[in-house]
Amino acid sequence: MDCLLGSDPVVRMRAADAAEKVSVKQPAILARFKRELLDLAEQTTQAEVRWHLALMIPRLALGRGEKDRAMVAMRRFLNDRSSIVKTFALQALADMSRGDRDLETDVLVLLERAASSGTAAMKARSRKLLAQFAAK
Repeated sequence: MDCLLGSDPVVRMRAADAAEKVSVKQPAILARFKRELLDLAEQTTQAEVRWHLALMIPRLALGRGEKDRAMVAMRRFLNDRSSIVKTFALQALADMSRGDRDLETDVLVLLERAASSGTAAMKARSRKLLAQFAAK
C-alpha cells in the first residue's frame, strides 16, 4: 500500500493498476487496506489512481459510515477532468447503492443527468446502468 502513497506518480499509477487487477479475482485481499484506500480516495488528485480506486472500493465490505465516505469521494470524482475517472465513479456509485433504496434514488438522478449531459463514455455507461436498474 505504501507504493500508492509514494512521491513518484508512475509508481502510484502502476501500484494502483496492480492492486485493482489482483482485486478482480481476490477482492478480500483489499480488506486489510480498507481505511487506507478510503483515505486515499479522499486525498488523491491523480486521475490514474482515482480511476483504479473507483473500481476497487466497491469490492470492499463497507459499513454504513465507510460507504458514506466512499460515496462522497466518488461524487467528488465526478468533478475530475478525466472522463475515465468520471465514468468509473458513476459505476462505483451505482455498485455501492444497490440494495439501498435511498442511495439508489440519488444515484439514478446522477445517472439520468450523466446520460444526457456527460461525456460520451459517461452517457454510454449511464444508459447501461439505468437499464440494469430498470431490469431488477
